[in-house]
Amino acid sequence: MGSGNSRELPRPESSGAKSSGATRRTAVGLILGAPLLGACAGVQQSLSQFSSPSAAGPAGPPQEPLAVGKGQVKVGLLLPLSASGNAGVAAQSMKNAAEMALAEFQNPNIQLLIKDDAGSPQGAQQGTQQALDEGAEIILGPLFALSVPATAQLTRARGVSVIAFSTDSSVAGRGVYLLSFLPESDVNRIIEYATSTGKRSYAALLPENAYGNVVEATFKQVVGRKGGRIVAFEKYGADRAGPARTVAQALGSADALFLADDGDSLVTVADALTAAGANLKNIQLLGTGLWDNPRVFASPALQGGLYAAPDPSGFRSFSGRYRAKYGADPVRTATLAYDAVALVAALARTQGPQRFSPEVLTNPSGFAGIDGLFRFRADGSNERGLAVMRVASSGGAPVAGSPKSFGA
Repeated sequence: MGSGNSRELPRPESSGAKSSGATRRTAVGLILGAPLLGACAGVQQSLSQFSSPSAAGPAGPPQEPLAVGKGQVKVGLLLPLSASGNAGVAAQSMKNAAEMALAEFQNPNIQLLIKDDAGSPQGAQQGTQQALDEGAEIILGPLFALSVPATAQLTRARGVSVIAFSTDSSVAGRGVYLLSFLPESDVNRIIEYATSTGKRSYAALLPENAYGNVVEATFKQVVGRKGGRIVAFEKYGADRAGPARTVAQALGSADALFLADDGDSLVTVADALTAAGANLKNIQLLGTGLWDNPRVFASPALQGGLYAAPDPSGFRSFSGRYRAKYGADPVRTATLAYDAVALVAALARTQGPQRFSPEVLTNPSGFAGIDGLFRFRADGSNERGLAVMRVASSGGAPVAGSPKSFGA
């Protein structure tokens, strides 16, 4: 890795993995630029944010299909470019990032077929059909969970893989892989880290919503797997005071308190616990990537809490290059589009005719992207190599780095 103004452009790289017996398939590394200074935004979107488009309807007319690049390997990219509100803004930023990846990759042999799915299943189906008819060998996107099955119905009939950007694991499956920040990875990383530091008894206070339900299932699973016990578990809706009192009364027998909500809500939950008599300075607070938020860093009650998130240096570097090219900050999910395009460009160069097969995409060694190591599971979900960060008034401070490789 370079430093200062120098940076390495992404390039495919083979790395041998230690093995006893047969040679394992090599990982494809996407080597990214050196860290640049810059702010790191919140990393994980709640399930609801990108599960369905805005109810306000499309913000504008559908955008015309666009082909970018002159390579022989055609790749479909579905984004809700004409959707309203945050969805359309995110889509434009992801489109920019995808084109940036193509520009930074050295002589990629791919052509991006960019389709506006308008944030609807019908739009996704139409865009997918167009891309397949034009020869797409793999589809990147859609963003919304509701649109993924519409795409998958067409791609499975053709034996074409999909790398979608939804955070809803329920839409993953045969031939449909999610390149997104899944809550399951956060929970696994932070509980495994807490266990490694001697924590055995856990209390938890989680939101009663789709995100909270996913986090709950993984939390209970990983605590059990690591031999821990749950001494108190509550969920809250509009009323936080009652569940907070129940949890606060049980903290005397807990080593750690697990909270999983976004910035404003998390601060409100911490205030409710404090009002119920909990001394949060006397227990180790644990959280997810949603904690990567200025409101959390500014909260006195949450100082010293630990959460799992990608190492922020990769996003800082990416943001610096994006700003230099487009004159604006990227949305946090823009790295997903960048990594997806860089990944398919690397596989097109190194993996021959089987480049986008399930066997190649589910390589257990994984891939290295802007946000660190990731790999696709056979069920279509993913696993990320995350860092452990500590809440400080100046922002998140690394406590344990992200892994350099996935264990056996």
